[in-house]
Amino acid sequence: MRREGIIIGAGASGLAAAVAAAEAGASVTLLEHMAGVGKKLLSTGNGKCNLTNLHLMADCYHCRDGEFAMEVLKTMPPEAVLAFFRRLGIVTTEKNGYVYPASGQAKTVLRALKGRVDELGVRTVLECKVHSVTKKGTGFTVNTDQGRFDGWFVILAAGSMAAPSTGSDGSGYALARSLGHRIKKPLPALVQLRCGGDFFRQVAGVRTEACVSLYTVGKAGELETFLASDRGELQLTDYGISGIPVFQVSRYASIALDRCKRVAAVVDFFPLASVEEFETLLKEQRTLLPKRRAAVFLDGMFHEKLAVLFLKAAQIKPDQLVESITDRRLSGLCQVIRHAVFMVEGTNPFDKAQVCTGGVRLGEVKRDTLESKLVPGLYFAGEILDVDGICGGYNLQWAWASGCLAGKSAAKGEANT
Repeated sequence: MRREGIIIGAGASGLAAAVAAAEAGASVTLLEHMAGVGKKLLSTGNGKCNLTNLHLMADCYHCRDGEFAMEVLKTMPPEAVLAFFRRLGIVTTEKNGYVYPASGQAKTVLRALKGRVDELGVRTVLECKVHSVTKKGTGFTVNTDQGRFDGWFVILAAGSMAAPSTGSDGSGYALARSLGHRIKKPLPALVQLRCGGDFFRQVAGVRTEACVSLYTVGKAGELETFLASDRGELQLTDYGISGIPVFQVSRYASIALDRCKRVAAVVDFFPLASVEEFETLLKEQRTLLPKRRAAVFLDGMFHEKLAVLFLKAAQIKPDQLVESITDRRLSGLCQVIRHAVFMVEGTNPFDKAQVCTGGVRLGEVKRDTLESKLVPGLYFAGEILDVDGICGGYNLQWAWASGCLAGKSAAKGEANT
């Protein structure tokens, strides 16, 4: 007799769980409250679907139990993800460890998953809002606005609160709580940071290589505790900072701000050299362009909009001769460029975040099966768990691995037999 089970959420992890459970012999019903499956998947990798990353290390993931994520990921490492999708007809391409479908289109990945789900006879119910999940004896009853569903197991793969328009609206947390699980407060991660001051309105649209470091700020305005740092292409917006390096450190700002800490972003706008080397470079620039106006002093190094603001902050007049810029002013200019401090007023909201920090607490979940320690037969997969990865395919890697592990484990169901 085939074990019947219900998967709540048809995003990346839910679809993976459905494939794994059905391939292991279970009869699966997949419930999705959106009009279609995998909507969030379509936006990953800017629509190109960064499937995974070959450079997989423990520090690519954040969670309370550092070994938890890696134990799950060992069950389906990147090589196994590539094999999984090859079985579904997807050819992949890789650059610097980043793996994408050769088609360059996320929709081809979604079609492949949906095709396999349909092929396996998984029953998919769309626009189905789940009201409650109840444990009854050795099975479960799931009440929805489209009727009642019964099964031996339930997999919660309902996502987090990031990008709610794609279906990840936090509704899974309420279901987990109703079954006795505790939720670590979800906060936006892989998200833009909003900063104060007039600086950003004047440089909106500029992109530049930079290093972004976050600190908590003391009562007297001094930088207090280092939180995180990353380097890459910084995108300046009218409200603050964006781009990959900002996304990578943003979770730390979210957490600190939620704890009522003041947070500052320290931006190094020329991370290509040491501070000493850069100051020497500025002096060399002064020697090379002595009779030029200071307005063009930084032309060979920075975007015009940035150069204007840097000179103004260092109190260097645009119409003075370059040779008249003193060593003291050059040192001040160096400080402005290499150690620009901006107060972080907040992150952008959940609808702009790619993932969340927080979720179902890992201490209440078995790492070898992803089954609840509190409710036998209840499993978790994907973003609903308190695991978040950095940019670069790591969150989809978590979705595939956790989804497949939960699906296989639920189909076997040793805990309920």
